Amino acid sequence: MKKFVFVFMIVMLFVSLVGCGNTGGTEKVSSEKSGSSDEKVTLRLGHITGESDAWHQGALKFAELVKEKSNGSVEVEIYPSSTLGNDRDLIEGMQVGSVDFALVAGVLSNFYEPYSILELPYLFRDQDHLEKVLYGDVGEKMKQDLLDNAQVRGLEFWIRGPRELTANKKIENVKDLKGLKVRVPEIPASIAAWKAMGASPTPMAFGEVYSSLQTGVIDAQENPFALIESNKIQEVQDYLMLTNHVYGYVMLTMSDMTYQKLSKDQQKAVEEAAKEATKFENDLVAKNEEELLKKLKDSGMEVVELDTDPFMEKAKTVHAEFADKYGKELYDSIVNTK
Repeated sequence: MKKFVFVFMIVMLFVSLVGCGNTGGTEKVSSEKSGSSDEKVTLRLGHITGESDAWHQGALKFAELVKEKSNGSVEVEIYPSSTLGNDRDLIEGMQVGSVDFALVAGVLSNFYEPYSILELPYLFRDQDHLEKVLYGDVGEKMKQDLLDNAQVRGLEFWIRGPRELTANKKIENVKDLKGLKVRVPEIPASIAAWKAMGASPTPMAFGEVYSSLQTGVIDAQENPFALIESNKIQEVQDYLMLTNHVYGYVMLTMSDMTYQKLSKDQQKAVEEAAKEATKFENDLVAKNEEELLKKLKDSGMEVVELDTDPFMEKAKTVHAEFADKYGKELYDSIVNTK
């Protein structure tokens, strides 16, 4: 009997120890600040640019800050170069919860149409005008409207360098655009404005641009210096025209389905990390612009400075159409921001 009791006690001790070490497959991480315990989660962030781009560097900083601020309970894995899909795939993934975060821009207008207005060439006077809009009341309202209408949470706007035109034909005035097959994003405002300027806009996913330029499917494309350089567009294009036609953004977005699954402490960590990563990325973009232009020149591209007024005059002929269609009040609030 004594032997039986001894064996029974050993077995119960073993079961107790195993039970203490087993959380049923859910790892808990204590929060030093709140004293609470949060489920550890690993989330995915996708974007379309290469690893040398400021978007990727900003995403890495965001992941680092999320891990730090969540006390290790939230880890963010970064997937560059369209490995989780193109812009549209990423947004659709966030809507169903298969993608947690994404860096996306103009294609948002396909999911909440008023964002089309932000893509109108020559809408913003300069970079300062853009920042006042995005970081003011207009930007806050646009983030809330996106959440309400597309179930995608806009965490923060990140600034990009202005969009410029590249081609294998030297463009010196707006008449030179006639018949030029320019790749544009799948954004109605971009398509309409390039048509108004005389080009033949060709919408396609960015991942197809390099091969399409290489094979002659398209003649030209337009993007900021960072995307041009990091995706080696200089290998298949000879001329860089400083059109400055869109002062643009990329938005750090999050699936609202994912957001709602996080604890309050984890949500706060994500939001604080997004704000700090925004400053990091914006500073990096500003610092890199001059260096990127030099790299493109050194690669053999000829840089063409233009009188942009004739381009602006043509592009602005479509503004009223999109303002009337997607929100005259929004358009006027942007134009009138000082």
